[in-house]
Amino acid sequence: MTVTTKAATTPSARAAGADVDAPPGPLGRMVAGPAAMVLAFRAAPGMAALLAVVSVCAGAGPVASAWLTKLLLDRIAERTGSGLAELVRLAVALAVVGVLLAFLPQLVNYASAELGRRVRLAARDRIFTTVGNLPGLVRLEDPPFYDRLMLAHQAGADSPGQVLGGLLGLLQAILTMGGFLVTMALLSPVMTVALLLAAIPALVAELMLNRRRARLAWRLGPTERREIFYADLLRNLQAAKEVRLFGTAGFFRDRMLVELRTINGQRRRLDRRVLGTQGGLSLLSATLAGAGLVWAATAALSGRLSIGDVAIFVAAVAGTQGSLAGAVRNLSVVHEALLMFGHYHAVIATPPDLPVPADPRPVPPLRQGIEFQDVWFRYGDDQPWILRGVDLTIGFGTAAALVGENGAGKSTMVKLLCRLYDPTRGRVLWDGVDLREFDPASLRERMSTVFQDYTCYDLSARENIALGDLSAIDDQTRLTAAARRAGAHDAISRLPKGYDTLLSRMFRDPDVDDPKGGVLLSGGQWQRLALARAFLRDQRDLLILDEPSSGLDAEAEYEIHARLRAHREGQTSLLISHRLGTLRDASQIAVLDGGRITELGGHQELLAVGGTYARLFALQSTGYRGAD
Repeated sequence: MTVTTKAATTPSARAAGADVDAPPGPLGRMVAGPAAMVLAFRAAPGMAALLAVVSVCAGAGPVASAWLTKLLLDRIAERTGSGLAELVRLAVALAVVGVLLAFLPQLVNYASAELGRRVRLAARDRIFTTVGNLPGLVRLEDPPFYDRLMLAHQAGADSPGQVLGGLLGLLQAILTMGGFLVTMALLSPVMTVALLLAAIPALVAELMLNRRRARLAWRLGPTERREIFYADLLRNLQAAKEVRLFGTAGFFRDRMLVELRTINGQRRRLDRRVLGTQGGLSLLSATLAGAGLVWAATAALSGRLSIGDVAIFVAAVAGTQGSLAGAVRNLSVVHEALLMFGHYHAVIATPPDLPVPADPRPVPPLRQGIEFQDVWFRYGDDQPWILRGVDLTIGFGTAAALVGENGAGKSTMVKLLCRLYDPTRGRVLWDGVDLREFDPASLRERMSTVFQDYTCYDLSARENIALGDLSAIDDQTRLTAAARRAGAHDAISRLPKGYDTLLSRMFRDPDVDDPKGGVLLSGGQWQRLALARAFLRDQRDLLILDEPSSGLDAEAEYEIHARLRAHREGQTSLLISHRLGTLRDASQIAVLDGGRITELGGHQELLAVGGTYARLFALQSTGYRGAD
């Protein structure tokens, strides 16, 4: 189901946490570093320890191999003073080191892959636990937070392993480089200094490139989300009807390609900069290696170096350059991973988007009623007021109804009552207690709600209903009772697998050998399932119904409202509907106009007043009777 939300950043979003409009700074990276390591070691301590041991061995191995090669060549060249047994021992030792060096990369690959799998599992768990625990909707209506969430999803899976792997790779490179530098210093101090100096511009260049990569990822976040949005429209089943009817496939495809070309262009420019920078550094490295080789050959001809010295010098130059490049590369990997992991850490550290009291009051059973006291609300400082001083009391055990034109603020009042937002000004009271004094989750446990924009889940019929109260997922009696109340039981019973039928064409039912997938329902059938979800929560204090029959035909609507009247009997409820005939039995009807309650009373009272309600009711009545 495609859901659109207002793209406003509310004042509470700004006040609740750090600036979500900017990538993490140096302080964020300092915090992210230890957090990434902790996540990696907690997710896979065995694999992390194995990688550490392997990295030490891999770092010392090339130096040991080079020295063994030197000793072996020198003994062979001397041809005296060395017995066959010593040569064999050196050759065997060199072979063992070679075998270990050949096997270690395979072990590293396995350990890294396993570490990555476990880290991805742990990171995804933490990200979506954090997002799922946000009590309100403020963050989810904030585009910069969405951009950060997308980057965090990727960084949380990859960055901890990259940080750990990069640091261990750096350790390996330092061990190799240290051994070879000592060797180089014994043979040519000048060459040693030159190689070290050459590493400085490489390190600076890589760090600059990493910052560019991180900034590019941040800048491209909205563009990538738009590209995904257009691609989803082209493959989304619900959007397919209008896309084909209105012939908009080409329009969305062009929009998608424009975004993709923008992404490709930005990345191409960065790749060209990387090519120029790293190409120049590679030429510098090759020039130094060539100069060292010429010096070694000259020194060997003059007798200053032995054959073994030349061999270890060549190995030392190559090893030093390789380890220096590896050190720079691993530093670069760690730096870039920390830049990206900062987004993950920022999401994990996101404070609640609604204030939750440290010691919330228990939510008592409703005994007096609900009260809106001078409630003002808007979705952001730059947005218009939706509610302008609403005062409304819903007495205990009564059925209240809200009437108003589209955009009047009816659904906003429902969201405030469910505490998905807090009023900008004013209070919403539950038996005289401000909702902000309760834990939002405990408050919602006291409610049962059908939203106007209910969700059609690509799950089985059983699961679609049980989402109203997951404790009933295996309680067929409760599920059937809720479905019967909503008038959905007969339709579900006729499905191929009854309540266990998959209601989706997006996925295949793994228990059914049918490539066509599950079953699709009509809009009215989906609405009945949404009602069944609400009916499953039948022991709640407050029932909220926002357009509960908008997708039903006249007969089904009459049937549903008859069931609702029976279900609401003696229960506190709030009903919103554009079809005023369904509200006639409400205890009181409130007309919302211009963000204020302009009329309040029973059906007959409001007709007698001759105001907005009477006008709207007359218009609908005329529409049903036809013009005289």
